[in-house]
Amino acid sequence: MRKLFSVFADPMIGVLALAVFLSLIVPAAGPARDVWQDVANGAIFVLFFVSGLRVSRSEVARGLRHWRYFLPLFAWVFLVMPALGMMLQMLCGTRIPPEIALGFLFLGTLPSTVQSATTYTTLAGGSIAVAVIGAAVLNIAGVFVSAPLFALLEGGASVAVGTDTIWRIAQLLILPFALGQIAQGWLGGIAARHRDASKWLDRAVIGIAVYVAFSGAVEEGIGALAAQDWVWLAGLVALYLASAHAGAWLAGGLLGLPRPDRVAFLFAGAQKSIAIGAPLAALIFPPERAGFVIAPLLLYHLAQLVIAAPIAGRLARSTISQPPLRAG
Repeated sequence: MRKLFSVFADPMIGVLALAVFLSLIVPAAGPARDVWQDVANGAIFVLFFVSGLRVSRSEVARGLRHWRYFLPLFAWVFLVMPALGMMLQMLCGTRIPPEIALGFLFLGTLPSTVQSATTYTTLAGGSIAVAVIGAAVLNIAGVFVSAPLFALLEGGASVAVGTDTIWRIAQLLILPFALGQIAQGWLGGIAARHRDASKWLDRAVIGIAVYVAFSGAVEEGIGALAAQDWVWLAGLVALYLASAHAGAWLAGGLLGLPRPDRVAFLFAGAQKSIAIGAPLAALIFPPERAGFVIAPLLLYHLAQLVIAAPIAGRLARSTISQPPLRAG
């Protein structure tokens, strides 16, 4: 019970709840929507510039050299998880609105988290270095891979990732990240010294993106969804989460990864990044659609935090109970 309360004490949960609450009572509508969209775009630019400062190029290089871990993880995150998302989208049928069903495919194409995946890997006795490097490399890849992968799998039936969208992604995600990498030698130390402040930047930008997206969804009537729609959504998110964790753990075992690397594979493979998902949805979809599409992501993010703590605790206890491996 104490662990459950500690999960809900996570500031990110409060930020998301506040963003959704504000979108319900004072949605950004009319001329205000354009203003808030400009604010969100500026905040996204700053966020990805700071991300470029924080991710060490040497860490990325080390991660790529650990191919026995990284390549299967990349395949799991960007091939298997999108396939699971597509299956859930089809499973939805007409039971929930098609925009929300599309959100499962969008969720599947996103990279894993960095902060929480690393934190829970640490708590579970996994390989911290592997977790940090793998999650960082996946997030870099997600900036380039997630949008075109989503467009390819979605087939352009309900969203067009055309030249304008690609240009916005390049301007607001890729360009600032590249600038951050270039400026790392001058400003990287400052970013490292103010790591706690940069976490609040992450939360603020995500909150703004969610607020703008949900404001559009509120105008389109997301609050009027029937109770059974929310039940279906919650059930499908739970199914996705269970499949992701069970599958990632099984895959790590089949690959013969050492237990510390297998633990890192579990959390990096099963968790999804709202830090990439919320800004990306704001760029791909108009606000009146983005709020529906990110609904599965919001529930998934909350659920992954709720179950990660007890999973990490159980893995830590089982690691302690195992006899140490003999050298050689």
